[in-house]
Amino acid sequence: MLEAFALTDKGCIRSNNEDYCLIEPDLGLYILADGMGGARAGERASRLAVDTVSEMVHGAGRRDSQVLLSAVEEANRRVLEAAHSDPTLEGMGTTLVAALDLEEGFSIASVGDSRVYVLDDNGLRVITDDQTWVNEVGRPLGLDEESLRNHPMRHVLTMAIGASAPLTVNYYSVDLRNGALLLICSDGLHGVIDDIELEGILKGGRNGTSLEESCRKLIAAAKEAGGPDNITTVLVRKIA
Repeated sequence: MLEAFALTDKGCIRSNNEDYCLIEPDLGLYILADGMGGARAGERASRLAVDTVSEMVHGAGRRDSQVLLSAVEEANRRVLEAAHSDPTLEGMGTTLVAALDLEEGFSIASVGDSRVYVLDDNGLRVITDDQTWVNEVGRPLGLDEESLRNHPMRHVLTMAIGASAPLTVNYYSVDLRNGALLLICSDGLHGVIDDIELEGILKGGRNGTSLEESCRKLIAAAKEAGGPDNITTVLVRKIA
């Protein structure tokens, strides 16, 4: 049995919120998108991508990893189509992380740099790989972490929904054990709060703290650290 809660906040600097998330416990589907683009196009991209994935999974008649991957690819097609048909939406795009609960565990599809973490008896670990210049170019070049944190390319994505066709989707499978937590978040959280602080807050969620309270604590911590971007957290807990 699973329980879930999601919370989003525009942060301390941004005037609008381009993050969008959706939790559908009855379907076992949890989605987060972090949009980008001027004139509120990022908001349009993130909502369109999330709603498309939900629609496709609902209409598939079955639940498996291929359904999820096909849904993400359709989200990319629709965002590209919307941008091409409306000049005001040109250049819009979004990250996307979608987790689908299957009998054998979670199927996770990821595009961009929104992340999935798991906290269990082995501690906190990140499941997804960022599709970013830092992760795919900077680190392989041997740049140290301090240089990467301040590099002018640090926010550049190498892949996003609406950026290109074909799309490269990263796929993962995760078994969530009883008492474990699944965290899905935008870079407004993981780009501001380090893993040590994340783990400290999330441990409360394994020790009786409500998921709502844990989400609020995560967002408060990101805002206390400056809140330079929109912040979204989705928590899923496996309970006996």
